[in-house]
Amino acid sequence: MRRLESDYSVDGGLATLGPELVRIRTLLDARFLEWAQPCQASAMLFPPLMRVKDLSHLDYFKNFPHLAATVTRIDPAKLEAEYARKAAVEEIAKDHMASSGHVLPSAACYNIYLFLRDARLEGPAYITTIASCFRNETEYNGLERLWGFSMREIACIGSMDAVQAHLSSFKETIQGFLRDLGLPFEVKAANDPFFQPANPRARMQLLFPTKEEFVYGGSLAFGSLNFHRNFFGDRCRIVNADGTPAYTGCVAFGIERWLHALLEHFKGPAEALRALTAAGKPLAR
Repeated sequence: MRRLESDYSVDGGLATLGPELVRIRTLLDARFLEWAQPCQASAMLFPPLMRVKDLSHLDYFKNFPHLAATVTRIDPAKLEAEYARKAAVEEIAKDHMASSGHVLPSAACYNIYLFLRDARLEGPAYITTIASCFRNETEYNGLERLWGFSMREIACIGSMDAVQAHLSSFKETIQGFLRDLGLPFEVKAANDPFFQPANPRARMQLLFPTKEEFVYGGSLAFGSLNFHRNFFGDRCRIVNADGTPAYTGCVAFGIERWLHALLEHFKGPAEALRALTAAGKPLAR
């Protein structure tokens, strides 16, 4: 029997949210969008699929091949014999699938940098987007670790100083909001490498961490500050006004993880909603 009072269910890493959690989710994302207003971030939506060749150009399959969820179709030669005549199908055999040129996104920001390919910036550019993201994991756990989840990101593309100022400002804003909300948290340097260990950028990351996470309960990272240096600017040929490769950085919010932290700390959706509503006006930046 499904527990309706919990207002959500999770099956195989896929979550269904009920009305109360949808309301909390809407309020949360509205707050994130308010934080994007001072930098006049352009709100954009990108396609739900990404090309394998585009991600390969960004070294995605060297760094994160285990996360990729491929998208394909049933091999047309198998349709009639294997499916049209069957009464029920429980799974698609791997040798029945056509080759794939697309994957589901595992983060929202890749499409931002691909969209800006070959751009010459007159000043820093700010873009925000939200996406349904997917990551293959060894195990799934409630709203904490899902196969499919929602991610809001706010990115800055420009000079190193502009990107670092963007991340520093958001760090202050998020910390202030969490204290006002009354949600306990820590800020930790992340240990998941963005670059291959042999890459000089990876060695730089060990000396100067490029990712900080907002952590609840000692282990749940529900938000992050990501400094990519000029990796995406170089690979996507995005240049500043002086012709140098642009630096990039993004602030990322895992919305379902925020929901988990709020539900657990405030003992349910009603108290979580009250706390979120009472958390004050958007903080000045």
